[in-house]
Amino acid sequence: PHPRPPPLEGEGESCILRALRMGEPAITANSNLPELTVSELAQAVRRTMERDFDRVRVRGELGRVLVARSGHLYVDLKDDQSTLSLVMWRSNVQQLAFKPEEGLEVIAEGKLSTFPGRSQYQLIADRLEPAGVGALLAQLEKLKARLAAEGLFDQSRKKPIPSLPSVIGVVTSPTGAVIRDILHRIEDRFPRRVILWPVLVQGEYAAGQIAAAIKGFNALPEGGRVPRPDVLIVARGGGSIEDLWAFNEEIVVRAAAASAIPLISAVGHETDTTLIDYASDLRAPTPTAAAERAVPVRAELIGRVETLGARLSTGLVRGVELKRTQLRAVAARLPRPEQLLGPAQQRLDRFSEKLGRALVANVRAAQSKLDRIAGRLRPEALTLDLNRKSVVLNETARRLRAAMVRSWKEKRDAVAAAGRILETLSHKSVLARGFALVQRADGSLARSAAALQAGDRVKLTFADGERAAAIDGEAKPAERGKPIEQATSPEPQPKLVKKNPADQGSLF
Repeated sequence: PHPRPPPLEGEGESCILRALRMGEPAITANSNLPELTVSELAQAVRRTMERDFDRVRVRGELGRVLVARSGHLYVDLKDDQSTLSLVMWRSNVQQLAFKPEEGLEVIAEGKLSTFPGRSQYQLIADRLEPAGVGALLAQLEKLKARLAAEGLFDQSRKKPIPSLPSVIGVVTSPTGAVIRDILHRIEDRFPRRVILWPVLVQGEYAAGQIAAAIKGFNALPEGGRVPRPDVLIVARGGGSIEDLWAFNEEIVVRAAAASAIPLISAVGHETDTTLIDYASDLRAPTPTAAAERAVPVRAELIGRVETLGARLSTGLVRGVELKRTQLRAVAARLPRPEQLLGPAQQRLDRFSEKLGRALVANVRAAQSKLDRIAGRLRPEALTLDLNRKSVVLNETARRLRAAMVRSWKEKRDAVAAAGRILETLSHKSVLARGFALVQRADGSLARSAAALQAGDRVKLTFADGERAAAIDGEAKPAERGKPIEQATSPEPQPKLVKKNPADQGSLF
């Protein structure tokens, strides 16, 4: 406080009397003291107090804390023996870097004054700060516990960071080194589109701007003129706990926890921890590390894709070779077409012969039975019965002929299908693909090159004909000039005896 002025008159004159003497009040006859109104006394006390204590700095603990609707702050500043009323106007309250709470030790700075309406003195503070780092940390831990109890830091709320985002949103100062480090690191690893939302990262307005930026990015529509980011980075360089306090504000923490876009926090250095780190989906120790977590290395990604592609190609080739080997093994165990169709063809021929004879015998037996019965019938009844029998026999014959035609068609189609299968599996289909059948002079097959000697005469059978050839080298005297015998089929097919249609008999 400023030094007191010297007394005006007389030793021991009080400050109040000096203040009143300046107003020249009238002195009554009964006393030498001036006569004052209540307001005059209150104003005199106020002027004296504001003059003698126009700038003070007081340390104490916050008691009752009240923020009025007008925005003014009213608190009780106390220690273990006394209590002092403290008032802070709204313009100064808006500049506070922390939230005043009961029990917090603070240092207040301002001027001492009085409130005449209640005859009490009070401290009108224009500055208010926590008393040391310990007070800030205590307030921080209290806020952290409250937000954690609401579930804002639960791991179940964490969203996965996209492996390769198309658009990256950055919330930081546009003039610091942080944004340059982020852009440079993204450009080196995997160039992506970056959208910067410039904000203050320190000071009284920083927390509101940071929270508004996070909400603004989330409010961008899909497919709009400004693309919606796939991931957000909230970043700031290092500093003291007071410098980083904006990222501990409740409004910022709640905005980060409510973000639908995955959010990476990168505030301060590796040892710095703020409450936004707990609410974000991923914490990076530095802004540069945040850029590394946001995008992969392009060269490494290309190499990985090429490696996976090579492994895929190798696996496909191996799979095809395995299936080909399995197919060949199964085909080798299949019987020859002749073995499958031969017995069925023989049964068809036998049943065909039996069917014709059986039909003729059946008709003859029916005719004999008809003749025997006709002999016992009257002429007119016999005629009627014969007509009826004739109709029945005609219908039976018609149905038998139709059944025989269907049966023959079915057997013919089955034999034709079997013939097609036989032709597909025969050596002729192999010759049609460019292979040749090599036979010795005696008609036996030559299955390997080692089975032939120089000078041997062979016959080459192709899909469209045959050719004679000789093996390179000097021919043996015994075999030189030996003619090539006509090759015969190793398994000649039996000839089908063509039957006379007259042998099939008649239905009548």
